[in-house]
Amino acid sequence: MSAETPVQSAGTFTRLRLRFRDWRGHRPFWAGLFTLLGGVPIAYFPYATLKLGHMSIAMATTAGAGSLIIGVLLITLGLTMWFQKDTRIFAGVAAILLALVSLVVSNIGGFVFGYLLAMVGGALSLAWVPDKPQSEAGGRWKFFGGPSGNGARKDVPRGTPEGTAGEAGQPHPPYAAGDLGEADDARIEDRDRGHRVG
Repeated sequence: MSAETPVQSAGTFTRLRLRFRDWRGHRPFWAGLFTLLGGVPIAYFPYATLKLGHMSIAMATTAGAGSLIIGVLLITLGLTMWFQKDTRIFAGVAAILLALVSLVVSNIGGFVFGYLLAMVGGALSLAWVPDKPQSEAGGRWKFFGGPSGNGARKDVPRGTPEGTAGEAGQPHPPYAAGDLGEADDARIEDRDRGHRVG
């Protein structure tokens, strides 16, 4: 065994951890985890047998099959949130509905633990929004001005002197009356972020 072996294993662990973090960041990971964990007690408790010394307690009910189906569906929905992130709305709504049904069917929703986990998972799935891609590879767009959207312009790199437009170092063209048509004053105000140019 060489002295470099721990460093290589640390590098592999770091790569795997970063890859997992990247995978987790592009999908509703926590929603799927809570939903999956919510299905486990709902499916487990109707079939569980607890032993207290020499006495065994069976919690089997006539609704055991329904509990098993609800639990398996919640586990499947949790995995769906992880691997089919485009169906997150459907999976979230279905998880919430199954959690509500489990209150009646499955020992008060797996003694409330499964119910709460599935409800939180469904709500997180509905609330999760994927990252928006950047408009262009060159940078983001910022919107100045009102809701009309006329004041949109591309980010200018830091260090660029104020009063430049388009490429760095290019000054604004001078504003002259009459070159913008009938609504000169309004358009000049709009182009200059609401400040009237005299």
